[in-house]
Amino acid sequence: MLNYSKAEFELRTDAILNKIVEGGIFIHPTDTIYGLSCDATNSDAVKKVREMKDRYERPFSIIVPSKTWIRENCEVDESVIKWLKKLPGPYTLILKLKNKKAIAPEVNAGMDTIGVRIPDHWFHKACELLGKPIVSTSANQVGSNFMTSVEDLNVNIKAKTDFIIYEGEKQGKPSTLINLTEKKESIKER
Repeated sequence: MLNYSKAEFELRTDAILNKIVEGGIFIHPTDTIYGLSCDATNSDAVKKVREMKDRYERPFSIIVPSKTWIRENCEVDESVIKWLKKLPGPYTLILKLKNKKAIAPEVNAGMDTIGVRIPDHWFHKACELLGKPIVSTSANQVGSNFMTSVEDLNVNIKAKTDFIIYEGEKQGKPSTLINLTEKKESIKER
């Protein structure tokens, strides 16, 4: 498995983005914790992430390239606009997905909603450059602790990961879920 620092990522951006487009599975930092990711439009890659996490039914969230992507692919009303103003940030907005072709069907497990993120972190630039979403799920198997450093990365996940972008130990916690699909928004700290 290849291990890149921020500086190495910046030197090899095109090659790394090509690996993602080709179906690469990778771990990256965010403003909260490390994420296990792949191209959210690549069904085969998403299936591999599901197998790695042993998570077959619950939907994944995605990191999106921009607020414009959200407006084009999700239902946006006044309550959503209020939260869009808080992005980038440590929030996952649960929204109704209006363009089901914007992601592979395996991402949201056939649901009509999707969790979207725009992290307040330099790595988001990779998603902007790709111009498409990436899966955003914690780098752990279901029921295990999420990754805060390379030392506590699950060996099974590590063995099936193509590369990691690492910036040292994280002290964060998963993003806050904001469900905007009901008449009354609900907020869930994780």
